[in-house]
Amino acid sequence: MTEAMAARRSRITPERQAELHEAVLDLLRDVGYEALTMDAVAARTKSSKATLYRQWGSKPELVAKALRCTQPVSLREIDTGSLRGDIALMVEHSDDAQMAKDTALMRGLAHAVHTSPELHKALRDLLVDPEINGLQAMLQRAVDRGEIRPDCPALNFVPHMLIGAFIALPLIEDRPVDRAFLGQFVDAVVFPALGV
Repeated sequence: MTEAMAARRSRITPERQAELHEAVLDLLRDVGYEALTMDAVAARTKSSKATLYRQWGSKPELVAKALRCTQPVSLREIDTGSLRGDIALMVEHSDDAQMAKDTALMRGLAHAVHTSPELHKALRDLLVDPEINGLQAMLQRAVDRGEIRPDCPALNFVPHMLIGAFIALPLIEDRPVDRAFLGQFVDAVVFPALGV
């Protein structure tokens, strides 16, 4: 990206950016991904389509970044000195109301991901991969400290277990994941699988 492009992209204040992201998420909840248009976002946020495209590039990138802004803290930033402490802090930073909203949004985006390679790539690049990388860094620190055996067969499946919990609970019990469930799930499933 050129300096001129970076300067143009940085004109939006963090408060305005948060307002735009929230409007995108509200529209997603209202109409779904397929019906969401840059025109609708521009109208809802009283901004120009040119500004939206200049700042975010495309609808998939805008949606992925809007979802990313709902994450309370990056997993890469969490380092308490123990895996149990790191996971407890991760759960503590989770917001029950936001997780319920995110679960509903992700359920709505599930179909769109299969029909839009651009959305799939944007979600992977901007939302999924950074969190998985942060989780893997957290787990590697636990291995380095001797909390987890380096040859533990469950080590590579922790992201699958956690993502599975977010998918399975609404499907099986018709309710979103909350901190209480997440804490119980980690204690009953993740830690025993890791031998912690």
